[in-house]
Amino acid sequence: ARYCLTAHLFTARGESTSVTKKCATGEECGLVGCHRRGDSGHTECVSCCEGMICNVELPTNATNAVLAVLQARRTASGARGQPSPALLLPLLGT
Repeated sequence: ARYCLTAHLFTARGESTSVTKKCATGEECGLVGCHRRGDSGHTECVSCCEGMICNVELPTNATNAVLAVLQARRTASGARGQPSPALLLPLLGT
């Protein structure tokens, strides 16, 4: 899989109950953001990132529950250079 996914579950009072980390596909990473889960009042915040050991931080709110991907920079000659810092892509409308 290309991405690392982190899912952080909270109670209705904002207490952390569980953290799940796994490899994920791009489709699974389409679920980034914070969402209520059913009638329990629990909230799950999901983030995804691309790169080695990139999912150290835990998503805790809509600001950091994002998809972070590496974007390669092009040099003046048009060749690919070193990757630039991660590009954060929050999903709007969730």
